[in-house]
Amino acid sequence: MTSTGTTHDINRYDAAARRWAAEAIRKVQADQQRSADTHLLKMPLPDDWGVDLYLKDETTHPTGSLKHRLARSLFLYGLANGWIREDAPVVEASSGSTAISEAYFARLIGVPFITVVAASTSSEKVRLIRSYGAEVRFVDDASTVYAVAARTAAETGGHYMDQFTYAERATDWRGNNNIAESIFRQMSMERFPDPRWIVATAGTGGTSSTLGRYVRYTGRMTGLCVADPENSAFFPAWSAGDRSLVTDTPSRIEGIGRQRVEPSFTGPVVDRMTSVLDAAAIGTVHALEQVTGIRAGGSTGTGLWAALRLVAEMKDAGEQGSVVSLICDSGERYLDKYYSDAWLAEQGIDAAPYRDGVLNFLESGDAGMLTD
Repeated sequence: MTSTGTTHDINRYDAAARRWAAEAIRKVQADQQRSADTHLLKMPLPDDWGVDLYLKDETTHPTGSLKHRLARSLFLYGLANGWIREDAPVVEASSGSTAISEAYFARLIGVPFITVVAASTSSEKVRLIRSYGAEVRFVDDASTVYAVAARTAAETGGHYMDQFTYAERATDWRGNNNIAESIFRQMSMERFPDPRWIVATAGTGGTSSTLGRYVRYTGRMTGLCVADPENSAFFPAWSAGDRSLVTDTPSRIEGIGRQRVEPSFTGPVVDRMTSVLDAAAIGTVHALEQVTGIRAGGSTGTGLWAALRLVAEMKDAGEQGSVVSLICDSGERYLDKYYSDAWLAEQGIDAAPYRDGVLNFLESGDAGMLTD
C-alpha cells in the first residue's frame, strides 16, 4: 500500500546562533591557551621525615581561585549543549568564588551574568563579581540560593548554570588539563612522584570527583582525602552512607561545606574524610602565612590541616611518601573574616592554639593537637 500522507519537517538550524556559539567557545579556549598552569609549591619540611608536602596554588588563575577551572568547564559545557545563548543571561547560585570566575567568562563572551549569593558573602568577593559587570542578588538564607537562582533564570529567559549539579560532569576527568592530570605531571620528577594522599575540600564536589576518578582511571594507588568544615552535610552523610542528611546551619568557611550533599559529590571515589574545626582551619592559614608569606582562604586551611595530619601519621609510622593539598583562593578575599580579630571574636573562634600547634609541628615534629 502506498502512503499518500504529507512529510512533516521541522528545521531549527540557526546559522547565526551556531556562528556565535563557535566564536564564544573559541574565546574561552583561547583564554585557556593564554594561561600558564598553576604552580606546585613544596612546603618546607625536614628532609629526614621522609614525607614531602606540596600545595597546588590555584590563586594564579586569571580570576584567582580553583573555581576558574570549573567556570571554564561549565561555560564550554553550556555552550556545547546549546544552553548559553547570545544576549540571554547566565545565572548562578554561588558562595562567591565560582561567581567571580563565571562573571569573567560571561564578560569574555559578551553575555549578561547574574549571581545569587548569601548576604554573608565576603565584601571583597562581591566587589570582584561586580568588577566584571555582573549583577549580584542576595538572600538571607543561604539554603535558598538554588531556588532563587533557578527562578531568576526562568524569569529572565536565561540559563541557570547550576554548578552544584554539573561540576562533576562538565570537567573531563580523564585528562584535558584537569587539575588531577596537572598534579601528576608536575609531580613526575619529585622523589615520591605518585602521592600517597591528595587532599581536597568539597563545595560542589566537582574537584574531589575529578581527582578520585582520575587516580582510578590511571591505575594509581593514591588515596583521596576530603576535608570538611563545621556545619557541612558532606562528612556526616558520607560517614553514614546517607545522602539525604542535611544541616541546619551554613558553613562559615566560604566556598566549601554545604547544608546538603550536592549532586556533584561522588562519595564512592573518596577514600577518607576528615572533619575539621573552623578554628583549626583558620589557625592553619595564619600559620601558613607566618611560615611561607602566603595568605590563603579558609578552604585552604581546612584542607591543609587534614594534610598535616596525614603527614604526621606517615612520619610517626615511618612511612615515606608525598601528600598534595590545594591553595584554593587568596586570603585577601577574607580580610573582613578569617583575618579580622573582630569577626573571629564575634564568631567565638580562638584560632591561636591551632596556629601554634601547626607551627610547633613544623618546627619540632611534635604533632600534638594535630592528631588529637
